[in-house]
Amino acid sequence: MITFFQNARLIDPEAGEERIGNLIVDAGLIAATDAANPPKGAEVIDCNGKCLAPGIIDVGVKIGEPGERHRESFRSAGQAAAAGGVTTIIARPDTDPAIDTPEMLEFVTRRAASATPVRIRHMAALTRARAGHEMTEIGFLRDAGAVAFSDVFNVTENTRVLSRCLTYAHSLGALVVGHPQDTGLSRGASVTSGKFASLRGLPAVSPLAERIGLDRDLGLVELTGARYHADQITTARALPPLERAKANGLDVTAGISVHHLTLNELDVGDYRTFFKLTPPLRSEDDRMAMVGAVASGVIDIICSMHTPQDEESKRLPYEAAASGAVGLQTLLPAALRLVHAGAIGLPQLFRALSHNPARRFGLPGGRLTPGAPADLVLFDPDAPFVLDRFTLLSKSKNTPFDGARLQGRVLATFVDGKRITP
Repeated sequence: MITFFQNARLIDPEAGEERIGNLIVDAGLIAATDAANPPKGAEVIDCNGKCLAPGIIDVGVKIGEPGERHRESFRSAGQAAAAGGVTTIIARPDTDPAIDTPEMLEFVTRRAASATPVRIRHMAALTRARAGHEMTEIGFLRDAGAVAFSDVFNVTENTRVLSRCLTYAHSLGALVVGHPQDTGLSRGASVTSGKFASLRGLPAVSPLAERIGLDRDLGLVELTGARYHADQITTARALPPLERAKANGLDVTAGISVHHLTLNELDVGDYRTFFKLTPPLRSEDDRMAMVGAVASGVIDIICSMHTPQDEESKRLPYEAAASGAVGLQTLLPAALRLVHAGAIGLPQLFRALSHNPARRFGLPGGRLTPGAPADLVLFDPDAPFVLDRFTLLSKSKNTPFDGARLQGRVLATFVDGKRITP
């Protein structure tokens, strides 16, 4: 089947440009972006000047299967992703039990394929049970389809174990995703240290904990030559070592959640637990530094770090409440705040949302060039709305944007050229 998208505002992150044009999809692939007229027999979709971009590739999504299906299932995550313009989910291995064997990876891969309209690829655990003691079978897991290896928020404290993991990953060309944090400083913390934390009487962690953790990881990357991605860089003090590592030729990239780009520590207000995240929200100075780092390309990827939590886990005193927020459905409108503020352009935004994740994790999407998969999102970047968390399609509703005024609505999402939104 051939589809002709006409009168679209094409957002091309690879070329770094946006233009009014047409796009042809044939057999699930982009066939052309410069055709003036539809081919004979093609289905014509009039975009009415709205934006057509590569589908979002969201890195680090928590799905509760197996073990926590009441918080998020493959089906509900897929529905939320489709509604949010996310065409590929890269899921985390912090399930119960962890995805640390080829058999577990094969199970979740089959389950995802049967339950979701979007593409789902999985990271596997770096160490068994994410306990930081024994390396997983990285080679077998990679052969089974793992796109990267991570223990997520369970930082491997034993540098000898981590060094061995990185060395073995390097021998296979596997990507390791780390969580830069010094656990001795950050354990038990709920907020970032400073005047606000002191006024609220909450246990806090210095931003230097992230810098120290990143310095250690980058030292081991230099030692082993491994491919490394920092899941979230959220403090200005962590940017200089990241810049130096890239300048020195290390195979290093970094990401950040959209929450850390658009919110700051003051949003916690009077102990609002929907704003409790890992790492905690930072100062406004740090937030602005992160926006600049995304604009300059020092930070490569923007993600949602989608972490569903049930009401019982959040309706607790701030210190005891679970960390994390859902973000599959709010990633695009929240990220568009940066565009509306004039901080970055739409091609830059989709470079961080789609093109860079595809390149880093070895996926074919993230482009509007002929031969690329026709994974697309059609959206109106200017449509205003007030978010009601109960309209979200995730099973869990723990979004910090509840009641927020946002701009940017997804009109349709396509995977392999087929529309997957109502």
